[in-house]
Amino acid sequence: MHILLFDDPAIRPQLLPFTFTRPVAALRCGILTLAEKWQHRLGAGRVGYLTEAYLQAKFPAGDTQGPALVINGAVCPDDLLARQVQDLQPGEALYDGELLVAAHLADASKVAELIQDGFRRTRAVAEPVTVIREVWHLFLRNGAEIRRDFDLLTRGRQSQPVGDAHTIVYAPENIFIEEGVKIRAAILNAENGPIYLGRNSQVHEGAIISGPLALGEGAHINAGAKMRGDNTVGPYCKVGGEVGNSILLGYSNKGHDGYLGNSVIGEWCNLGADTNTSNLKNNYAPVKIWSHAAGRFVNTGQTFCGLMMGDHSKCGINTMFNTGTVVGVAANIFGAGFPRTFIPSFSWGGAAGFETFKLPKVAEVAERVMARRNLAYDATEQAILQHVYEATAHDRAWERATPAAPETGI
Repeated sequence: MHILLFDDPAIRPQLLPFTFTRPVAALRCGILTLAEKWQHRLGAGRVGYLTEAYLQAKFPAGDTQGPALVINGAVCPDDLLARQVQDLQPGEALYDGELLVAAHLADASKVAELIQDGFRRTRAVAEPVTVIREVWHLFLRNGAEIRRDFDLLTRGRQSQPVGDAHTIVYAPENIFIEEGVKIRAAILNAENGPIYLGRNSQVHEGAIISGPLALGEGAHINAGAKMRGDNTVGPYCKVGGEVGNSILLGYSNKGHDGYLGNSVIGEWCNLGADTNTSNLKNNYAPVKIWSHAAGRFVNTGQTFCGLMMGDHSKCGINTMFNTGTVVGVAANIFGAGFPRTFIPSFSWGGAAGFETFKLPKVAEVAERVMARRNLAYDATEQAILQHVYEATAHDRAWERATPAAPETGI
């Protein structure tokens, strides 16, 4: 049975800038991506993605012939929901109110027409499902999803030992250590939630970790870091300083001191030394953030909301991000003062103003950065960034306000 995870057209635009460069189901919340959650719970060898055409080369649908379970990529499963999906009969669909959760198709090649026209035979979910509808839902639901994923991944398995006499451990029953993990003179406190340390990850001297926490494969928590809970450090990330209720999706660095709170950082990002994010307004008012879908600032209804940074974006040392800042894809931010709270994709500058970070220069940086992780900035990656560059041109207002100028080398 094929598993196909589709981008709900009503949800995907709400999750920009992160869904500029990946399907909804490739977002990480908890230990796993949404796709990996379904893969584990359904016992699937692999899953396919039904997403934007320009993303399909990197995130293929696979075989769309024959029967398939088609699942909303924004839905986070649990055991009960997974059983309901598996119990669907050909031609049946599962709904949570108006939301299509999943369907069993006899012929997956007709998925587009069926999703658009609806299903004649439907079932209702046994209980409301967890849906990632907005970018801030990622950090809001991260602690609960770490707990769910921890139970899923560690059920019936034996953790590796801490293996370091100078590391202090609280609630060891809530800590799971995969093979190849290295810990030195740290504090692991899992009294308030589980701590999961992925394969070949490292926790360096003096790090203080409070659960829930997920540390991905090959990731590092640097010396003296303070991880305050509800944090996910994705694969091959490096994190230092103080971090609370935040997600780094993967391959990104926040290696130095500075505060990151109630934030989501994409892949291939770098936060310069002493970068700080505000996650609370001085008047404690609800935070408004930029919505790519609405083309304006929207009220999150949240008192705490920090930085949303898309893939391949970077900031220089001592950067200060105001409450609820949204940074697009492949932006480069530097200089004194607070930059604006919406920084479009392919921006170069800071509080003093922005110009366009030209695509050839973005490609040079991406090639260097990805090579550090032994990955290639290949034609597939180039095509994705080319598409995003063109699709976000309208956000770079300065391109409309001034006539075309000669190349500046940026």
